[in-house]
Amino acid sequence: MVRPVVLLLTLLTAASMLSGCDSSFAGLHLRLATGGSSGVYYALGGPLADQWAGQLGIDRPQVQESPGSPENLARLRAGTADVAFSAADVAEVDTEKGPRKLRALCRIYDDYIHLVVRADGPIKAVKDLRGKRVSTGSKGSGVEVIAQRVLATAGLDEAVTESKYSLEDSKRALEEGRIDAFFWSGGLPTKGITDLADQLRIKLIDLGPVLTSIQQRYPIYGTASIPTSTYPDLPRVPVTTLVVPNFLMVTDAMPDDVARELVRGVFLAQPELVKKSDAALSIDIHSAIDTAPVPLHPGALEYYRDAKV
Repeated sequence: MVRPVVLLLTLLTAASMLSGCDSSFAGLHLRLATGGSSGVYYALGGPLADQWAGQLGIDRPQVQESPGSPENLARLRAGTADVAFSAADVAEVDTEKGPRKLRALCRIYDDYIHLVVRADGPIKAVKDLRGKRVSTGSKGSGVEVIAQRVLATAGLDEAVTESKYSLEDSKRALEEGRIDAFFWSGGLPTKGITDLADQLRIKLIDLGPVLTSIQQRYPIYGTASIPTSTYPDLPRVPVTTLVVPNFLMVTDAMPDDVARELVRGVFLAQPELVKKSDAALSIDIHSAIDTAPVPLHPGALEYYRDAKV
């Protein structure tokens, strides 16, 4: 039997969450699903949790490390996370699936696909991966999704020996000679890649020859060059690659006023986020609204309308 005091506290908490923007959010507990400890999701998750806690007057949201986007969205659907980072190519699939529908708060920054090899090795182009040992990212990660699409488009999906390593394990395996190449999808710069370049002579492979074919199959992807200044220890040559947007995701179970204030908090938090990753420099209220094909949460849409975006 539920005690009257406990029931009253529960009802008061629910009323607080569902009332207007002037309400207190005390009692609101959030869980934020990020990514691996060497990636940008995780780097931004901590300071974002700190900022939300101060802005809303709530306990610091729990920051969850995870394999990446697919697992993050699974946690949202299962109700074991309340907010999650996700790559758009993963988030666009089955947004209406299950009792909790996926919704976006904002577009935050874009990921750049890195194909990393030893600088002194034989791999000069994507086609040279044939017969090689390649890490395509952790099982169930967003890296795995895009790496497998690149390999399949290049006709190499059956022509490589594939490993499922995280970024940290991929770095170690490349150093030890257990793999010949690995894929990574992350913001610029990714600390894990910078750290590896301090230990080992590496380079990034240009994806130019397969970009048109991939974009024809998957229009969600854009293309861009990784600036030569991004990783000072790498060869100073331009590298063209795929770009995929990243979203902050919730479900339609989140109250509108909570979603609205979380979006507001992202923009207020930007100066602190930039201190952890330059990727946060890309956070912009005008591009943040562009989360197609994932629908915006009604609370997020309300914020953008009020801001006249």
